[in-house]
Amino acid sequence: MLNWFVSLSPILQALLATCFTWLVTALGAAVVFFFKTINRRVLDGMLGFAAGVMIAASYWSLLAPAIAMVEESGGIIWLPPLIGFLGGGAFLWSVDKILPHVHPGFPANEAEGIKTSWQRSVLLVLAITLHNIPEGLAVGVAFGAVAADLPAATMGGAIALALGIGIQNFPEGAAVSIPLRREGMSRTKSFMYGQFSGLVEPIAGVLGALAVLLMRPLLPYALSFAAGAMIYVVAEELIPESQAEKHSDVATIGLMVGFAVMMTLDVALG
Repeated sequence: MLNWFVSLSPILQALLATCFTWLVTALGAAVVFFFKTINRRVLDGMLGFAAGVMIAASYWSLLAPAIAMVEESGGIIWLPPLIGFLGGGAFLWSVDKILPHVHPGFPANEAEGIKTSWQRSVLLVLAITLHNIPEGLAVGVAFGAVAADLPAATMGGAIALALGIGIQNFPEGAAVSIPLRREGMSRTKSFMYGQFSGLVEPIAGVLGALAVLLMRPLLPYALSFAAGAMIYVVAEELIPESQAEKHSDVATIGLMVGFAVMMTLDVALG
């Protein structure tokens, strides 16, 4: 099975890997068929876990290969990763200010972005979708980096990144569907909204892999860009949301466990 996957083009690899991450989002959203509510301490721990996975992935799967590539090419080692990293954060900041969205647990009148009359359910889906753009992009860029023969990029590392992103997508799917169900929406409709938030990942993944293959010199910037975008999501949304109900111990333990899992996956498989 693995040999078959390795033999595919990087575009197909990125597509299949991000379809997996979307599937896990759908599995998380499917929790709504069994529960109408979710314990807040459990949710905070899951959000902390997701943050830990994304922090670890940002370094081992993205920044470290970017730095190694610049070092091999003889450029200024710190400059492309710095530009890409800050560019990723700036991109998410810009989208955050424009795209209407509301975070889980917040009322519609506290929506961010351009003011709109859209329903809270739509705004909630857009918030999680915003999370998933850099995640899909990171997976796509990672597989593109392997195809570009970057020494620090390995197939095992790219697969580890997809596994890690997939695992942390489970709570994100539940974070959409459960609140919608609690507000009176049907289980089926809540599930559909929850899984829909992950559909952007295959699109971003394919675009990321394609961009790397077409513009190899931009690879260090692309890897760092994805890392910066993920760290922005962690610092601006995941950690604050996980700490909102004062369960800081649970959220922090979740973050540590998530970081450890992603680090282990990347080192062991990479």
